[in-house]
Amino acid sequence: MFNDIHGIMYLIFRKEMMQLANIKIERINHLYQEEISKIIMTEIKDQAIKFVVITDVDTTNDLSFSKVYYRILNETDEKKTQEALEKAASFIRMKLAERVEIRHTPELKFIYDTSIDYGDHIETIIEKIHNN
Repeated sequence: MFNDIHGIMYLIFRKEMMQLANIKIERINHLYQEEISKIIMTEIKDQAIKFVVITDVDTTNDLSFSKVYYRILNETDEKKTQEALEKAASFIRMKLAERVEIRHTPELKFIYDTSIDYGDHIETIIEKIHNN
């Protein structure tokens, strides 16, 4: 019985620690989203990036890698914007390291956010089903 209680307590402790880690990652993601947006608005000179909006950031648990999701406001050339973001990634990472006090600043990978397009597509399908 003594081992069962310790086992249960260990599982509860581990679950609570995982929840705390997830909360920490969510806070970091939100902070990165804000700071990357500010860096793009104030410190990037490339006009291909000026109309980029950061929609989400997804960081790995070990803080080694962040997927940075973005949209383009003026619907310019998506490929040109992607290339410009890839060129600016190391500069943005350096500025992020200066602004956010954390042991390791993750590598940034910029990904065009298609979730809005997907949502529009699903809405169109639902409207077609509803009208038939």
